[in-house]
Amino acid sequence: MTTIRVLIADDQAIVRTGMAMILAAEDGIEVVAQARDGLEAVEQVARHRPDVVLMDIRMPRLDGLEALRLLTRPGVVHVPRVVMVTTFDDDEYVHRALRGGACGFLLKDAGPRLLAEAVRSAALGEALISPSVTVRLLQRFTEPARQRTRPPGGALSRREEDVVGLVARGHTNAEIAAGLHISAGTVKAHLSNIQSKLDARNRVEIAAWAWESGLVR
Repeated sequence: MTTIRVLIADDQAIVRTGMAMILAAEDGIEVVAQARDGLEAVEQVARHRPDVVLMDIRMPRLDGLEALRLLTRPGVVHVPRVVMVTTFDDDEYVHRALRGGACGFLLKDAGPRLLAEAVRSAALGEALISPSVTVRLLQRFTEPARQRTRPPGGALSRREEDVVGLVARGHTNAEIAAGLHISAGTVKAHLSNIQSKLDARNRVEIAAWAWESGLVR
């Protein structure tokens, strides 16, 4: 089993310590570094090259959104998967993070199971988009268009629309495969085609398009 290397960035020491203790008890996950703000996070990512970064949004010196932009900008040698740590009070910040390349969201009061699940999902490219968290955020911060937005790279097939709808509702690849009675490999192939057609970087952007276009209400 490949060990998932994690960096935790949060300005609150008690939050960093708590997350690190929870993840230390998990098989296959190693916390390789911690950062007190976005500037330290960017520096630590360059030094340790973690697979996943748990990034607080509100931090001193450099906030999580600016750190996210620096970590995912074109030309960066190592681009980790960034999961934003947030609360429902971070309305404007969450909306901006959706557009900034975040691959998932985690509430600060999430339990140990969800924390570990968020890390493992991000490492697999299956960002944590749970119905109780991210879908609620998407519903709040995206307004369905009056007319369906056409994908920039070509129309979606009926099956691709089915997959997009389930992604937007928070389903994992395994759940999509079971729900549509197809293999996990076929789901991944559909998602690859969908990302190309929508010019989307990750599942969160696919879900955002689904809400904004009116495919999902």
